[in-house]
Amino acid sequence: MIKPTILPIPVGQMANFTYIIADEESGDAAVIDPSWDLDEVFHVLKKNDWRAKYVINTHTHFDHVLGNEQVAELTGAKIVQHKNSQLEKDIAVSDGDVIEIGSIRLSVLHTPGHSKDSMCLVLDDQLIFTGDTLFVGNCGRTDLPGSDPAEMYHSLFDRLGKLDDRLIVFPGHNYGSTPTSTIGAEKKTNYVLKPRSKQEFLEFMAAGD
Repeated sequence: MIKPTILPIPVGQMANFTYIIADEESGDAAVIDPSWDLDEVFHVLKKNDWRAKYVINTHTHFDHVLGNEQVAELTGAKIVQHKNSQLEKDIAVSDGDVIEIGSIRLSVLHTPGHSKDSMCLVLDDQLIFTGDTLFVGNCGRTDLPGSDPAEMYHSLFDRLGKLDDRLIVFPGHNYGSTPTSTIGAEKKTNYVLKPRSKQEFLEFMAAGD
């Protein structure tokens, strides 16, 4: 089993996480959702002698992409976003595509709801970067331009809810009681994942807006 190195870097004033995932053997790495505190990102890359192959955005809200151009310019990394993104990118990916970082293979799972271009990144049966689709104890907002609570229902219950319970969840923000969780733990404790019909979910989300 591939054991990647994952470093969460708390950034900015909105409890964001930037992640670096690296294959120690090859030295290849990817920077996920760079925004603020880029000096720390560059320090980690240099200290470990890692090459940033990609910048990957779980979605393209400003607090997840502000550092894209600077990281790409200084490292040569290619910017990877879902094909629904309206921003400049080097590589457009779709559901089911695989992003290779050394021996690490991240599978793209399109999970719209918070935004049209939201996607999660799944590593085998080990972990998932959920961006703003799923937080520890909550989910992303569905009252923003491009948001859709009906799509969020499908993404949460028909996609994430059917993944391996053991997957470690690495969310886009540190909004929960712990920085990480598992799919199984969220299904048991996250109130947005309480079993509901689609209509019940839509009413639930509307009541919280």
